[in-house]
Amino acid sequence: MAKKALLVGINDYKQINDLSGCINDVTNIRDVLLKYFGFTVPDIRVLVDGRATRANILKRLKWLATGVKKGDTLVFHYSGHGTQIRDRDGDELKDRMDEALCPYDTDWDGGLIVDDDLYNIARGLPKGVNLEVLLDACHSGTGTRDIMAPKDVKPRFLKPPIDIESREEDGLKVKRFGVREAQKTLNHVLWAGCKSNQTSADALIGNTYNGAFTYYFCKHIRDSQGKISRGELIRRLRASLRHEGYSQVPQLEVSEPAKEQKPVFQD
Repeated sequence: MAKKALLVGINDYKQINDLSGCINDVTNIRDVLLKYFGFTVPDIRVLVDGRATRANILKRLKWLATGVKKGDTLVFHYSGHGTQIRDRDGDELKDRMDEALCPYDTDWDGGLIVDDDLYNIARGLPKGVNLEVLLDACHSGTGTRDIMAPKDVKPRFLKPPIDIESREEDGLKVKRFGVREAQKTLNHVLWAGCKSNQTSADALIGNTYNGAFTYYFCKHIRDSQGKISRGELIRRLRASLRHEGYSQVPQLEVSEPAKEQKPVFQD
């Protein structure tokens, strides 16, 4: 069975405020994929900083989904800013908000990776292909809640400019980012760094910056030598972040049977 992974991390943005821990997140995830989940160097594609444009991310997502078959394993990991915008269809406003990831060349007129982009990739996969998505970003319009954390923390949330934000109206339904209906489909799994009303932390941990979610995700993988179920991993993740003073609560969307499997579909 084939394995493929796309890892995206953006510290240095073209026009918006920078982050600090996203490149470390990418190297961290890459290391655990190689050591504990049977990936090889050619299986993994990495996009960071100026190479992580919207066009390049979509191109690599297409690579991720091309030529796969039942039993293959795919991983998409993103560390960087998240945001939320009013969903638009041509000149007509819809009644929803789109959660979105922010590429290096983010702009507010079609220059984001929205939930539909990932959904379109996922729904085109052959039956039985395993897709695991990890998002270490703030991807909610209500993601302005303060993070309680020990020190040196920045939220991974990009607030829209006033002209974009003013499109929002009370009562709009938020379209959550990720693989929709993941809880109903054994082969599609979504990990998110926080709840929809929280922010994910870009934090100084020890002497280096990391995403708090990715750091503790990888820590518990290493501590268990990869021998841990998703259900146990999310419990340990939440406990570690709570113990260290972070208010963010990581989320796992997956079918009940798949909670007892190891991450990245290892037997």
